[in-house]
Amino acid sequence: MSDVVEKTLTALPSLLSLDSQPGAAKLSSTSKLGNLIRGITELTSKHEEEKLIHRELASIKEQVSSPNTSMRQMKELMVRAIYCEMLGYEASFSYIHAIKLAQQGTALEKRVGYLAVSLFLNESHELLLLLVNTVLKDLQSTNLIEVCMALTVVSQMFPKDMIPAILPLVEEKLNHPKEIIRRKAVLALYKFYLIAPNQVQHIHNKFRKALCDKDPGVMTASLHIYLQMIQDNPEGYKDLTASFVTILKQVVGGKLPMDFNYHSVPAPWLQIQLLRILSLLGKNDQSTSEIMYDVLDESLRRAEMNHNITYAILYECVKCIYTIHPKSDLLEKAAKCIGNFVLSPKINLKYLGLKALTYVVQQDPKLALQHQMTIIECLDHPDLIIKRETLELLFRITNAQNVTVIVEKMLEFLRISKDDYTTIDLVGKVAELAEKYPSEYNEWFIETMNTVFSVGGDMMQPDIPNSFLKLLSEGFDSVEEDRKLRLFAVDSYVSLLQGKPGKLPQRFLQVISWVLGEYSYLREDLEPSTVLRLLSRLLDMKNTSSETKSWVLMAMTKLCDGGAGVSVAQEVSETYSSSLDTVLRQRAQELQHLSQDSELRSRVLPRDAGLEPLEVDSSLSFLDGFVSEALAAGAAPYKPPHQREEELAQAKALSLEPYGLSLPISMSSCSIADRQSPTLLSMSSGLSGDSTDLSHKGGSTTLKLDGVKRVWGKEGYLAQREQVEEAAQVEVPSPLRSPSQQGEADSSHSQTPTPIPTPEPEQDKQQLASSLFVGLSSQSSVCLMGKSEPTPQRFRRKAKGPGSSSSASEQMSNSLVSTASTVDNLLCDNLLDSNITSELTMSSPAETSQLSQGLTNANGTCDVESTDSDMKGSNSSLIRDDGVTVAADLAPHEDPDRPKDLCLSSHLPAELSGLSRSEISPLCCNQSLDLSACNVQKEESLVLVVFIYNSSDSDIQQMLLDLDSDELEVSCVCDSPVQELSSHSVAVCQYSLTVKRPSVSVELVGMVSYHLPVGTPQSVTFSYKLPLTSFIRPLTVSTEEYGTMWLAFSHDTKQNLTLITDGQESLTATLNMLKKKLQLHVVEIIGMEGIVACRLLQDQPCLMHCRVHAGTLAVWLRSPVPDLPDCLIYYCQRALQEH
Repeated sequence: MSDVVEKTLTALPSLLSLDSQPGAAKLSSTSKLGNLIRGITELTSKHEEEKLIHRELASIKEQVSSPNTSMRQMKELMVRAIYCEMLGYEASFSYIHAIKLAQQGTALEKRVGYLAVSLFLNESHELLLLLVNTVLKDLQSTNLIEVCMALTVVSQMFPKDMIPAILPLVEEKLNHPKEIIRRKAVLALYKFYLIAPNQVQHIHNKFRKALCDKDPGVMTASLHIYLQMIQDNPEGYKDLTASFVTILKQVVGGKLPMDFNYHSVPAPWLQIQLLRILSLLGKNDQSTSEIMYDVLDESLRRAEMNHNITYAILYECVKCIYTIHPKSDLLEKAAKCIGNFVLSPKINLKYLGLKALTYVVQQDPKLALQHQMTIIECLDHPDLIIKRETLELLFRITNAQNVTVIVEKMLEFLRISKDDYTTIDLVGKVAELAEKYPSEYNEWFIETMNTVFSVGGDMMQPDIPNSFLKLLSEGFDSVEEDRKLRLFAVDSYVSLLQGKPGKLPQRFLQVISWVLGEYSYLREDLEPSTVLRLLSRLLDMKNTSSETKSWVLMAMTKLCDGGAGVSVAQEVSETYSSSLDTVLRQRAQELQHLSQDSELRSRVLPRDAGLEPLEVDSSLSFLDGFVSEALAAGAAPYKPPHQREEELAQAKALSLEPYGLSLPISMSSCSIADRQSPTLLSMSSGLSGDSTDLSHKGGSTTLKLDGVKRVWGKEGYLAQREQVEEAAQVEVPSPLRSPSQQGEADSSHSQTPTPIPTPEPEQDKQQLASSLFVGLSSQSSVCLMGKSEPTPQRFRRKAKGPGSSSSASEQMSNSLVSTASTVDNLLCDNLLDSNITSELTMSSPAETSQLSQGLTNANGTCDVESTDSDMKGSNSSLIRDDGVTVAADLAPHEDPDRPKDLCLSSHLPAELSGLSRSEISPLCCNQSLDLSACNVQKEESLVLVVFIYNSSDSDIQQMLLDLDSDELEVSCVCDSPVQELSSHSVAVCQYSLTVKRPSVSVELVGMVSYHLPVGTPQSVTFSYKLPLTSFIRPLTVSTEEYGTMWLAFSHDTKQNLTLITDGQESLTATLNMLKKKLQLHVVEIIGMEGIVACRLLQDQPCLMHCRVHAGTLAVWLRSPVPDLPDCLIYYCQRALQEH
């Protein structure tokens, strides 16, 4: 121990520079920090340590408060305070002095001050605001050390609201001549992207510049940002695939400086980062995956060194190979690599192999068969981590044939596990398998869930008992099977209550109470009074919680059906009618009244009531009258909890508003009403938009439901109903066999050679392997591509609502990839100029699916003359006036006789011909159909017009066009869909589009299915993206109306924008340019301030308040719609940058 202390003391001077003398090698014996450390190491008890630290903190507090303390002494005091905080003792009195040290000291003292601040404070600490000006000053300094320290503290912690203040300075540092400054600037922007992605959307092109920086360190730092952005939107960065591949080739080839090598491995962490990025880009995309095959092969070959870091690279290579579109050669090499890991005697490598095998087993289940004996040995491994990862692997390969054996192994591990995290995780997995693969006998399912509830206890997730009760309530397809399952559950729980229920967890007792209350009547020989007495025993136990007692009282209320049970119910109700718990009092009162009135009880609590659908009013419309009266009487509008917490936090903290709101409007033009706004305040009033003296925010007399997600419906919780409807499509398999029968069947049909007689332990392992790995043959339900087929189940849940048809978006494939660019031409790329792309994919005839006809529409057919030239479109990219790029990959279906210009504009409906529209752009085509589209801007909607041209010589029948979108509401313009299309004619389809959920860009997916006279059904799918600006319309309001609306809106965002300095006044020029490009309405411009209004189709307003401040345009947007202000500020930034 003394050696460790001596080494620590020796290293401290060089790290903290406590001794300013050059060449100081050892901590001075008179150093107070050294004395503190030595004193602590000599102590023998925790109590003595506390006394020593408290004396030290008192001494530090006295010295930092002294006006005679120099900066050098303050630096040493901060180091001692840091050490005390590291030991867990609070030194909050030193926080403000650490900030002062960072503000006033020399470079070395500022370094210690910044270090102390980064260790003392967090991002939400109120004192951090005092550091903002210091950071701004240091970012503008000519001293490189000060700039580095400022960028470091910014990348570690910085107030989110203050990002706009320093963002321009951080952007400037991307062009700094020093590599370390550029690298730290990129890391600071990465931090900004994590905490406020909308703030840095306008500088994505600079990220590309950082990616091709000549310094490898800057390029490596930019990969952190790209990994995060590609995880959010992989389609937007497909064009960079070739660039990442080129970088990885250079890294693997040893082209980087030797400084980046680690144990002779070239830049291993950079390789890992690039492999993760490539796996995201190549997932389910064959053309993109083909670009990276060679470099993955090279990475596997060069990483064959016996070192931990090379094992990490191999692991990422294996994951990447099994994630992207498969290639047989690479899969074989990856499988060999996994085998070497699994068979390794080293525990770390064995764990790595099991983890890789767990990841890839769903894509290639044969790998598990190759190593089945090794996996069996891992189940008995003394290392618990190995056993847990092995169970995770078995969980991934579970099917209807081996579920009983795997669940048994998991339960065995649960009984000996003492780790809470492992228990919670495995309990959830066992419950999932038991519900997913019910056995042939109901007994196994109920007994397994009983073990889960007993072992998991109250630590399990609450959704496990809820799902179990829901399964019992909804039942399966067979009424007789439902009855048997519930009856066995009743028998099981009655026997448990007759034993020792005091040892059962609370959640298990709640499940037992609910089941007996609902289904104990199924057992004819069981009297209700007997069940009531068993339940009343639970109320008398000391360890029964109030929540469990509430469940028990509710179950007793359902069972008190006259006779001897009434006396038990009355006794219990009298006991709890005076309880201090209001819930128990309510349940006791219900029990007392309903036990005396059987007719009322049968109406309130009918049997099998759980099977009846409940109508839920998600809008709470029955409260509209109450809300209207309360608002009229002066009540404040409802605010969600998160908004109340934010306002409360802002009220306690310092004001972070970058500007005040006080538009100079004369009092003669408007009077201050009871609902004030920024436009109703005079210069002399002294009030601002944030004044606490303003009256309450008013609202309309109807309940506001803008932005409220619909999660309840007539069928119950909508998200869960969708899962139930998906599960309803599962087929019913044949009955299962017992594990012994499975082992016999496998041994008789095994394809492996008959082994030589082995000792009895080996035979047991082989028999266990045959039970665990049954069903993992080539006919397994898991295919190589990782798309699992429906899992066979004996039961199917009842689908109470009509099944929803599969959307066309699920059939989309990423067949279109932009032309790959290299690192050398990245400097010329501008991310903001890269337009939104409409992608297409062709589906084969075998993949044709019947979609819902609810959204189809056509306006008739019309003949058209064909020409001899070919239609343009093979790998084309057409840029329309509204900034939308439509790309189409027509190479697989090129036809030399296809006409080039169909003059589709002549087929535009007459009512749309005079309106503003985009260019007619090709969407996709095949041998029979050419699809084109344009959008027409109407005042109250955006109309999408789709032109379908039959380029074949045959008539098309049963044609169906279906459109779907998560962000848009699509509705037909007319009700006469065209189902037949003659040769060389055009069908025109119209759809009205409105935005449901604002986003920077919105996407439509569609599919056209049709039949030819001879041949199989055909289909073609496509996607179509639109910018949100296509749905923006001016909102004409007066200044008074603007002020009234401003206070009623709760969602806002603020940003500083660039001013346009043309010949005219800068504010007027900027607002006129935004009005022209974004279709905004300028309400009024007064001096250096202006107000603007617009609306998002349909009737979703957004207000903008602008003010010229310090040479920039300070903008504040408000709207009742979440995300709309952020999206609009993005397009304002883009419009000003493109100007």
